[in-house]
Amino acid sequence: IGRAKSGAANIRTDLTGARTHIVEAARLAILDAGKDAELLSKTPAVLGLAGANVGTYRQQLPAILPFSQSRVETDAEIALEGAIGDGDGAIAVLGTGSAYMARKAGKSRAIGGWGFQVGDQASGARIGRDLLEQTLLAHDGIREASPLTREMLTVFRGDPQDVVEFTTNAKPGDFGGFAPKVFEHTAKGDVVAIWIVDKAVADVEASLAVLNLEAGDALCLLGGLAGLYAPRLSRQYQALLRPPLDDALGGAVRMAARVFATSAEAANG
Repeated sequence: IGRAKSGAANIRTDLTGARTHIVEAARLAILDAGKDAELLSKTPAVLGLAGANVGTYRQQLPAILPFSQSRVETDAEIALEGAIGDGDGAIAVLGTGSAYMARKAGKSRAIGGWGFQVGDQASGARIGRDLLEQTLLAHDGIREASPLTREMLTVFRGDPQDVVEFTTNAKPGDFGGFAPKVFEHTAKGDVVAIWIVDKAVADVEASLAVLNLEAGDALCLLGGLAGLYAPRLSRQYQALLRPPLDDALGGAVRMAARVFATSAEAANG
């Protein structure tokens, strides 16, 4: 088995860049496994990617990939496969972005994952954005300042214009970098931090409610913020929490083994 990492691969925001990073990661993984990189063109691939849930990007990508076969899934789909296997259950992916997915009786339903600009509530990116917004509101006297908003303004040299300049080219991950600071300040009783986190928790639970989870259903929280949200959920959802069986990478491997084994069987009659 070979493993490798490359850059971001959101096919909605940067299809060409995603393609470059996918191929680079695959090539390095083959080399890490001690194999010849020329095997790339003979290798089938399952790809779980951000941005695959909108537009026609998931249909466009295979045509520009070098693999023998390419199956493009959403990042939520492979995360669900990894967390609960091929059974029933649900996931909440809470990292830089956010998305939810549930499977019951073989039928899957996805919630969210619409991207930072219009969705991804409770994600690290949205929490960071909310913090910057509250910092500017406090600067203007519209919102009462707090130690957190004062600290944030200091990060930008006390100049609100620098805050705005930062947002001009900032990526979701840049906003998300401020999220841990918000959670840290909730423990200190910071009113702005508490307001932001309470709002985020409410957004998580509103999304979970749409999935119609019942007692006994398995719920896995995934992503970098999962551990920060778990103790803040209401008892109703805490009672459903289960550790994931595997990560998203493991889900993609399991899916690939199933999908391509079936394809091989069909080809062999």
